[in-house]
Amino acid sequence: MTPESEAQTRRKRIDPLLKQLGWEIVLFEAGLDRAKLLRHAVTEHPTSSGPSDYVLFVKGKPLGALEAKRLNVGSEGVLDQAKRYSRDIEAGAGLWNGYRIPFLYSSNGQQHWFADVRRDGYVSRQLPGGLHAPEALEDLFSADPAEAFAWFQAHPIEEITRLRPYQVKAIESVEAALEKHRRDLMLAMATGTGKTFTIAALLYRLLASGYAKRILFLVDRKALAAQAVRELASFQTPNNRKFNADYEVYSQRFRREDFGDEEAFDPKVLPETYLTKPDGAQTFVYVSTIQRMAMNLFGQGFGVGEDTEEETEAKTLDIPIHAFDLIIADECHRGYTLQDEQVWRETLDHFDAVKLGLTATPAKHTTAIFGHPVFTYGMQQAIDEGWLVDFDQVDVDSQVRLLGVPLKEGEQIVTVDKETGEQVVDEAAAAKQFGSADTERVITAPDSNRKIVEEVAKHALAHEQEHGRFPKILFFAVNDLPHVSHADQLVRACREVFGRGDEFVQKITGSKTVDRPLQRIREFRNRPRPMVAVTVDLLSTGVDIPDLEFIVFLRPVQSPILWTQMIGRGTRRSPNFLKNRFLVFDCFNGSLVARFKDLKDFGEMKTKARTLPNKELIEAIWSTTGWQQADLVKKLGQRLEGIDRAMSGKAREDFAAFVPGGNLKAFAQTLPQKLQDDFLGIMTQLRDKTFQELLENYERAREDFIIAPLVEDTVVSELKFRRGQDFLKPVDYLYAFTAWAESRKDEIEAMRILLKRPQDWSPKALKELKQALTTGQFDEEHLQKAHAHVHHKDLADILSMVKHAVRDEEPLLTAAERVDRALANLTAGKTFSDEKLAWLGYIREHMVTNLSLDPEDFDLVPVLENHGGLSRAKKVFGDELATLIRDLNAACAA
Repeated sequence: MTPESEAQTRRKRIDPLLKQLGWEIVLFEAGLDRAKLLRHAVTEHPTSSGPSDYVLFVKGKPLGALEAKRLNVGSEGVLDQAKRYSRDIEAGAGLWNGYRIPFLYSSNGQQHWFADVRRDGYVSRQLPGGLHAPEALEDLFSADPAEAFAWFQAHPIEEITRLRPYQVKAIESVEAALEKHRRDLMLAMATGTGKTFTIAALLYRLLASGYAKRILFLVDRKALAAQAVRELASFQTPNNRKFNADYEVYSQRFRREDFGDEEAFDPKVLPETYLTKPDGAQTFVYVSTIQRMAMNLFGQGFGVGEDTEEETEAKTLDIPIHAFDLIIADECHRGYTLQDEQVWRETLDHFDAVKLGLTATPAKHTTAIFGHPVFTYGMQQAIDEGWLVDFDQVDVDSQVRLLGVPLKEGEQIVTVDKETGEQVVDEAAAAKQFGSADTERVITAPDSNRKIVEEVAKHALAHEQEHGRFPKILFFAVNDLPHVSHADQLVRACREVFGRGDEFVQKITGSKTVDRPLQRIREFRNRPRPMVAVTVDLLSTGVDIPDLEFIVFLRPVQSPILWTQMIGRGTRRSPNFLKNRFLVFDCFNGSLVARFKDLKDFGEMKTKARTLPNKELIEAIWSTTGWQQADLVKKLGQRLEGIDRAMSGKAREDFAAFVPGGNLKAFAQTLPQKLQDDFLGIMTQLRDKTFQELLENYERAREDFIIAPLVEDTVVSELKFRRGQDFLKPVDYLYAFTAWAESRKDEIEAMRILLKRPQDWSPKALKELKQALTTGQFDEEHLQKAHAHVHHKDLADILSMVKHAVRDEEPLLTAAERVDRALANLTAGKTFSDEKLAWLGYIREHMVTNLSLDPEDFDLVPVLENHGGLSRAKKVFGDELATLIRDLNAACAA
């Protein structure tokens, strides 16, 4: 085939594209009146160094120069030619470092490159979505990034209240990257660290400065879209106004119940013309799902799994590439198949906009799109700095989860038709051991699920007794498939075990069996009920549930990205109570936590490759040769063998019209040789329409799901405390603490006082001791629980635990026992007035909590200050007060 010439490329590809965008193409003639060139592409426009292929005029100004090359020539390097014409045109639109035309293009009709040469250090970029329309060039020409950066300098980020220090640094990093011409950026911030609030602050600054006008906020779940709209609506600008009072905030259509009665705003739906006819005067933020935007652009969405959300109302629109000048991609790590990732890329690439990705898990496939993060704030750093909480681990040892389901010959089973849900009681024809991977996918043992729920319930009831509140619990199920839903089975088990009604336990998935899932999420997050939720994917990422205290993994997670996101559901601090830790129930005896314990790099997420339809696969074999064809033939053979395994007897009879005996497996195994011997004949057979329709619609053999009602599971659980990266059993935690205390007893001044000089004990020493424990990665509550488990002593005080670690004979006392012992020793044989006895009672109340006393406490601690403080205490005890304080501290530490 003769290569396409440059003239043909211009005529067949570039001219139609320009006309489609609204450019009127005219040939340069002497005396051409520029004032009449409103949206014109003038061809062969002269310059002192030769004619430019196209000069793009908008309202009389030459704003663009486009150089064309034939299709088989790469267009990137041709920009230099456009630069030369920009410098050498006689009358330009201005002067920028020697350039008279600001916007330069090169194109071969398929690839388009662009440069805005007005700024020092400009960087050219590709325009995968096409060229700019006249309105886009006018909009670009009116924008002045230098003014925006000057605004940033004049308005410190700290003008926005409630920003945390790391959030300020995140915004600083983005603004600095924008000033360096970065257009693909990523913020990596741990789940729960306020990415959306940070972005709301950033969006305010970008809009207020004029850097951006039309902003697209992309999410991958409707729940996240609703959450983003709420966050923007509630954001307070430095002008003491709500964000949506200063700037238009639009979204896709929601139902009012998705927000709840307490919401004081009505989210507005974006007018269609904002997408199809962008106006430079418009300033707005549009929150949309990626699925909806993909439908608008390409007529197709994406998504896999039980929690996939559809965008059935979205229609295909003609959206120009300048519809947005900034795109925020929330949870940008998502994309479970190669096809999904391609849709993400194509959606982002369509727009000539700055792209900012947000994620807690920056993996290789994400950095390939957005570049390396401009700012990173990880989970462990956020925990260390006190913004997030860490977790402890409960190993749930379930033989069924670890080894699978054993069936005995003749044992009663129930088979379930996956298509209809019909159940038939039967007997196992032979003994078989189903593997752990088959559990809840091929077979289920209800006893296992119930016993696991019972183990979780034991911990939940103990938590309720200790803290006075039932913990919010999130179960991650394996699936939520019709008729064989693991999520449904867990909901039933939880309702039976907890015994607190249907409203107490709810399923929250994207399944059509869940009515109003966004409302369910909101209720789980904000209301007393439900307290227990069962999900698969829908709550795995992005959704804030600060009160969550238990996460139960019955789903065998493989992806480090997904694991981190799921764990992140529990790391947020609660505004309603003191939350220092949450519990992770690993129903695979700790193997999940162990798998991801030393996670440092998220690597590249394993994605499911796009499945090429059979017809396309066969046509690809027809049109290729060599190794590519051989690879495609191998894939088709594997596909045919898979069909052979899955088809019914009737389907085999149907295939017999094309393949001897309908034996697709034998046909597939000999396919390479058959094609080599008779390529045209075999391809005619493969390309037969009836054969191809049969490949898609053959009758499948019935595939039943098995319920094993008589199989009993053995389930036990064990709490483990986190120390650094290790999770330790209570006894091992105490061993580690004993070794640490023994090695530090002569180094830490507070320990030397406690063990050798109790007369010097003070609040300062207590504070130093607690800080030493924290530095040593020990937690006082953990130590108390470990002693309760090992020594059956509840609520041992910190002094007892330290002394017992060094001297095994030291008794374990509660704080109340220790203070009472100290007071008894001091008051033995002495007589006190009623007022002194009352004051000793107040002091006791304070010391049970603080295990030390300081003169300053009398005017700071309510129980002492409310009874007259230090001045009254001095009147009551006189000169004896200082001695009393010293002796009480010494007796407490003794």
